[in-house]
Amino acid sequence: MAGASVTTVRPLDISGLAGARCVSMIEYEYQTLTFGRDDTRADVRRALAEQAEYGDWELHRVRLYWGGVRKAWLRRKIIRVRRTA
Repeated sequence: MAGASVTTVRPLDISGLAGARCVSMIEYEYQTLTFGRDDTRADVRRALAEQAEYGDWELHRVRLYWGGVRKAWLRRKIIRVRRTA
């Protein structure tokens, strides 16, 4: 596995736009994994399965670039705890 980075993305507020009915208030945290051309499919699958099982990540997108480099975007929900009292 060549590299990984984590980015937090806030939801887009479209409440001021005409025709907007509701706003999805789910926030996601994104992680990018980059795999070189020498990594086999089994290695990539194993790394993605470990992230999904132990880190609660879900697969968002996979892209295969020219030259054999694979880039995978994983995401997970950010759960905010609200005060009750």
